[in-house]
Amino acid sequence: MISELFSPLHLGSGQVLDNRIAKAAMEENLADAGQLPGQELLTLYRRWSAGGAGLLITGNVMVHAEALTGPAGVVLDENAPLEPFTQWAKAGKAGGGKLWMQINHPGRQVQSDMPGVVWGPSAVGVDLGRLSSRFGRPVAMTAAQIEATVTRFAVTAHRAEKAGFDGVEIHAAHGYLLSQFLSPLVNTRTDAWGGSLENRARMLLDVVRAVRAAVSPSFAVAVKLNSADFQRGGFDADDARQVIAMLEPLGVDLVELSGGSYESPAMTGRPADARTQAREAYFLDLAKDLARTSPLPLMLTGGITRRATAETVLAGGVALVGIGTALAVTPDLPARWRDGGEAGRQLRPVAWSNKALASAATMAQVRHQLNRMARGSDPRPGTHPACALISEQRKQRRALRTYRSWLSASRDAAPAARNA
Repeated sequence: MISELFSPLHLGSGQVLDNRIAKAAMEENLADAGQLPGQELLTLYRRWSAGGAGLLITGNVMVHAEALTGPAGVVLDENAPLEPFTQWAKAGKAGGGKLWMQINHPGRQVQSDMPGVVWGPSAVGVDLGRLSSRFGRPVAMTAAQIEATVTRFAVTAHRAEKAGFDGVEIHAAHGYLLSQFLSPLVNTRTDAWGGSLENRARMLLDVVRAVRAAVSPSFAVAVKLNSADFQRGGFDADDARQVIAMLEPLGVDLVELSGGSYESPAMTGRPADARTQAREAYFLDLAKDLARTSPLPLMLTGGITRRATAETVLAGGVALVGIGTALAVTPDLPARWRDGGEAGRQLRPVAWSNKALASAATMAQVRHQLNRMARGSDPRPGTHPACALISEQRKQRRALRTYRSWLSASRDAAPAARNA
């Protein structure tokens, strides 16, 4: 008998995933010239496509060229050439699984040395204590900026489908823009986008409607949502339950549950709440509670490395298991599980007392493995987190110079194009 882990999952759009294992989004920071996917991303996704997962979800693709989570982020807007994305889609689907593009806007979570804009629902900055200056000071978005951003999400989704992707995942977790609107701690607006949960969810719901209208019925539309922010007075599990119910009539195929933000980085395994598990399936207890009433299939991501844990997640009522870090170390882990094997390797743990620095080092470790695979090498999980962090900072400085130059040239070209 085939275990549920390797049984197909039928989605509302009619799309069928071959099994219940998804590569969750990990921010690759591997954009080529022009903020486009290049050979490194193609190599990386070919590697994952052969690994046995029924679904691959890309790292976040930016909908706004002037608002990136990092200088090496990929941008798919109305001006981006489509061919590099077509090649990315072919690489990611080479192994027979589905490929979804995660689409995102960082909002206020933009580094202070980045050009462009730092927007948020309100002028409330990221609070990291003495490290707060690492992020820009946000300005509250106008109604026109909100509406334009909704349109950007729809444009990116439409173009992703044209490029050959099978779906998109709208990122409304981890403290990025749509998550910021949902949070009563960050969103202090008193207009139609603030106050009640219905108002705070308005932008997310408008994005989902616009995306669903811009793509075909068979194209999958998913949402990544925090099960909780893990901040006192913030977005919590009851809020998540209500938002999932709001999403159900809008043609959403799946809701992925995660948790945390840059201020409380539970998604990297440093939870600030007793209901998260310290080692694996960080948000399983919350997910099981939400699964009891959810009208939509749920996907759970966060620290899953062993098949037994994945089976436990499914037994809790979750439909799809998301794996991130484990696939940065063992890219063929789903195939190993199918054959009775396990990963056998893990990243070096980061036990630093500063949670913001520890989170940054953990993410740097992951991206170090992605960089190795993108160059055709095997992962090296024993890399010291401090070495990975220093290496990433150097790479980011180079990427920042490239991004600044590209953005400046893009701005200069825009008036000329309008006047031609």
